[in-house]
Amino acid sequence: MAEKIPHSTSSNLQVLFEDNHLIVINKRVGDIVQGDKTGDSPLSDVVKEYLKEKYNKPGNVYLGVVHRLDRPTSGIVLFAKTSKALPRLNKLFSEGKTKKIYWAVVDNAPPDESGVLTHWLVRNPKQNKSYAHAQEVPDSKKAVLEYQLVKKLKSYFLLEINLKTGRHHQIRAQLAAVGCHIKGDLKYGADRSNKDGGIHLHARYLELEHPVKKEMMQFTAPLPPDPVWDACTNG
Repeated sequence: MAEKIPHSTSSNLQVLFEDNHLIVINKRVGDIVQGDKTGDSPLSDVVKEYLKEKYNKPGNVYLGVVHRLDRPTSGIVLFAKTSKALPRLNKLFSEGKTKKIYWAVVDNAPPDESGVLTHWLVRNPKQNKSYAHAQEVPDSKKAVLEYQLVKKLKSYFLLEINLKTGRHHQIRAQLAAVGCHIKGDLKYGADRSNKDGGIHLHARYLELEHPVKKEMMQFTAPLPPDPVWDACTNG
């Protein structure tokens, strides 16, 4: 089993790409993207510290949070380095003009080898959980994803998810609703936790237009060091 993964620091940050306007990070399991009630140091602060050290900046460093990943999830997180880039990136995400691919290791095969899942999610803030409904209900938001069964592992199944909307815990809630519980995700029905406290959900790929240069950009995040993830890419 995987050993406990230390949280990111400015010295071990996994930077996938950086230019004058944006920086792309491969987030580790356990990192929080933005500060919360836990008081733990967020990834945004770690990236600021990294930029401050790299460029020897004496004052404050600008960094805009564009989107988030759940704490137990790993993979691509994009930050804006300029106030010019941030609103443009926010618009791309809010208008669905990005391509977001996730990999999920689940305990059961989906209903079909590929398909589209559509649910209406209701968020419960007290539980920090979303509930999936087959039809629209009060206070619900429509959630859509495409999935493809990529590989059958010894005890699990690897799914590739093309996220069409960006709802709270969307992939976790929607997959659980069809009986596909993500490995380690106790909150959504997995039978046991992972040693590192994470879940086997990884933001694998992001494609979008550069906010300033207007050229298409693609990013792929390497998988965390873990025997199950290793099995997904071997053979």
